[in-house]
Amino acid sequence: MLTKSSTELVRQRNSVLVLAALRRHGALAHTEISDFTKLSSATISAITADLEKAQIIEKSEHQATSGRGRPRVLFRQRRDCGYLVVVIISSDGVQYSLVDYAGKLIDRFSEERSRDPAGAERFIASIKEGLARILSRSKVPQEKVLLISISSKGLVHATDPVLVWSPIFGSNQIDFESALRPDWQARILLGNETQLVAAALGAHEETTRPADFRSLAALSLGHSIGLGIVRRTGQGEREISAPNFGHMLHMANGGLCRCGSKGCIEAYAGFYAILRMAFEVPLDTIPAKFVPVAELDKIAAQARHGHRMSAFAFRQAGIALGNGLSRLLSLTERMPIAITGPGTRYYDLLRQGIEEGLGQSHVVRMEGMPEIRVVPDEPILVFEGHLDRALSVIDQELVMSGIQGMD
Repeated sequence: MLTKSSTELVRQRNSVLVLAALRRHGALAHTEISDFTKLSSATISAITADLEKAQIIEKSEHQATSGRGRPRVLFRQRRDCGYLVVVIISSDGVQYSLVDYAGKLIDRFSEERSRDPAGAERFIASIKEGLARILSRSKVPQEKVLLISISSKGLVHATDPVLVWSPIFGSNQIDFESALRPDWQARILLGNETQLVAAALGAHEETTRPADFRSLAALSLGHSIGLGIVRRTGQGEREISAPNFGHMLHMANGGLCRCGSKGCIEAYAGFYAILRMAFEVPLDTIPAKFVPVAELDKIAAQARHGHRMSAFAFRQAGIALGNGLSRLLSLTERMPIAITGPGTRYYDLLRQGIEEGLGQSHVVRMEGMPEIRVVPDEPILVFEGHLDRALSVIDQELVMSGIQGMD
């Protein structure tokens, strides 16, 4: 019994390695899979046969461009093996995407979202309607959806798909598992948006700079302030976390934050905080739930033309961010920082303050400024983070159910 169990675990682990290689490199030949996974040719033959029988992968023949020689046999995921629905909740709307098992986008649409903080029940009803709509548009049966991957700003439960706190709904928790059952039997995942950005950036680093990559922090600037950290473990895997950076203390008894506390980093660096500072509104004024980017653009234009308070507001935001990052580096390790989100358009106004805040720390004075990159395409990174996490989970669950079903 023990021997069989151990053999089964090894077979499942190796099957996941094969699927991961196909995810990372696309369609591959038998020898290429062996090269990427370091598994023997015999093992690859057995695994691909099992995965084909379980209808998880398929193979196709491709004639060489010269037209001579034997056709090349390539393995790839079966697109109709199952489907993934990605739900991205932002400050002003919800985006729904339908993706097949091969990671190909089939359909996508966005809907405006109510900003009523008391509207959690109506919001859940709209999510259900959106899920039904994305399937009806593509005529995909609901039972073919293997996983629903949801993301939002705010705090998410460590293990369950529960939104613990969010900028719009505050402490009014949303349990997506309870809300979508029993109508949906698909696996439900919930992730912090900036954590998914960090996951996508980590995947890029492993592809482009595999020998140099150790860790990276993704700092998202916008209505909220988010942070994701990705590290490579000793086993070569990626460890991803999302500390509550935006609500770390910047100044004791300082400006009022949307979370209800005083002195948070977000209370100085979020869009509402920059607006409040630029117009010299008292710091204990209840923050706006939503600030149109067009309003920040006006303040930024004034700052670039020498308006003192507008420039001061962005500098103070930068100092709050820099001080927070300096604490992060002191507690962890020196790492590159990727700045993302709609706030990247104001980086020229934030940069001086960020560097000033960082420069006040001992670790930066000793080791120098960390590498700071501006990465403007946050929505793309969020979606890539969804795919990276969700398709990996689907692979593992299909291997466990598909191969066990053949025993």
